[in-house]
Amino acid sequence: MDEQITQNGGGEKAGGGTGGVRGFFRDLFCGVLIGVAFIIPGFSGGSVAAILGIYEKLVGAIADIFRDFKRSFLTLLPIGIGLILGAAALLFPLGWALNAYPIPTVCLFVGLALGGLPSITEKMGGFKPVLLVPLLLALVSAACLSFLPTAGDVDLFSLDAWGYVLLFIIGAVGSCALVIPGISGSMLLLIFGYYNPIVTMITDYFFRLKEFWTCVGVLGCVGAGIVVGFFLISVVMKFLLRRYPRGTYYAIFGFIVGSIPTVYISTAKDVGLTFETLPLAAGYWVAAVALLLAGFAVSYLFVRTARRKTREPEAIVLPERGGEET
Repeated sequence: MDEQITQNGGGEKAGGGTGGVRGFFRDLFCGVLIGVAFIIPGFSGGSVAAILGIYEKLVGAIADIFRDFKRSFLTLLPIGIGLILGAAALLFPLGWALNAYPIPTVCLFVGLALGGLPSITEKMGGFKPVLLVPLLLALVSAACLSFLPTAGDVDLFSLDAWGYVLLFIIGAVGSCALVIPGISGSMLLLIFGYYNPIVTMITDYFFRLKEFWTCVGVLGCVGAGIVVGFFLISVVMKFLLRRYPRGTYYAIFGFIVGSIPTVYISTAKDVGLTFETLPLAAGYWVAAVALLLAGFAVSYLFVRTARRKTREPEAIVLPERGGEET
């Protein structure tokens, strides 16, 4: 009944549309968090979308972009703006934080992930033994990503024609992070040797207008791959959510939980942190725990508030029958 009221009573419509100005800015904020997650190796923008409760709306809007362009566009607009703002505005400070304080920074985002898990579990429904299959497959797949060997960094300034085709393919693969919760696009880029070169190109060349047209060509190929992969994977995910919703959410839960150790391991690899070089200062670990708890609290409260707002129906007046108001 709540779902029916939400769809018909002026709130957010399933598959598209926003709930006025408040809904626009809520989706904008969600987009910022998705953009931030996208640039953290091991973390998934899709996980953030699922945790914040906008995953089905996001996937549905992308899959229906050609069938219902206006609604899909209005749905994706605030999320897309937020994604770009989050990735661009926080690329420098987040890069600094991950290098200077990797464990506390990652703890913040892990706390955000854990605090939002109830938004996933409530959609998983009752338990059946067969649902353990997608859960365990997803969990193991996400956890194993951190153990894949990473390739050496690619020189993006001396690519041939095949190199640009590979950039398109890499972008399509990286788009998994925006659609499949628990799969980190930045982690995949790190494994293939493209993450550090692309980040360096953006921060040291593109923003400083050095080798500008080379940067445009490289980033354009990656961006085109992301758009194409984004659409194709969204169509698949929409089909799975429609035909096998419970199994899909069990898999999503497995991907998110399995990706948590991957976040720590991949970040440690990226900054060259080992057990021998772990900081010993008590304040460092107190800050890590505090940020973990803060992230958990913020995510949990945000999800609860968003869920309550979307379930609040506007006044609905039913048709009168025989002069009486029902």
